[in-house]
Amino acid sequence: MPALWLGARAQPAASRLATPSQTEGPFYPVRLPQDSDNDLLRNGTLDHRGGQPAWVDGTVTDLGGRPLRGAQVEIWQCDQNGHYHHPGDGGRADAAFQGFGRVTVGEDGSYRFRTIRPVPYSGRTPHIHVKVKLGTRELLTTQLYVAGDPGNARDYLWRNLPQAAREAVTVPFERGPDGLQARFPIAVAA
Repeated sequence: MPALWLGARAQPAASRLATPSQTEGPFYPVRLPQDSDNDLLRNGTLDHRGGQPAWVDGTVTDLGGRPLRGAQVEIWQCDQNGHYHHPGDGGRADAAFQGFGRVTVGEDGSYRFRTIRPVPYSGRTPHIHVKVKLGTRELLTTQLYVAGDPGNARDYLWRNLPQAAREAVTVPFERGPDGLQARFPIAVAA
């Protein structure tokens, strides 16, 4: 029995499909907000009460499935009215919604954000922008989409992805013990 167990451990890790990259878009923050933690529903002393609160979590691994220790995950998205904290969006974003967050993954590669279920805005289906960095290197910029949203098929970025890539970046927002929950595993070539 131990010989079988040792043999199983010696097997190479299965190769994973890399999470597809997508455009950063025009609304990456020009200036990072003072409050840049994982809770986008609390911006400094302001509590955000709009939209549908949700948790977005997952793991960041290399293509062999090993946790990418020390990696940072950033997300940014529009508020419940479809506005970004960006000068190109006219300064109409809800001040209580942080709009941007950053975390360093845990030893097991895990990350977690408290945010809102993304909403559509002119010409785009609901999405959350995601960036993964390791030190000074940007490893991935992509977008997370809501499974089953009727706007997906009309969205030019989502629609132009191959089917396997769509499946990798499109996740359900489901009811869980803490409210809405979306799991978004990320695999990068490191």
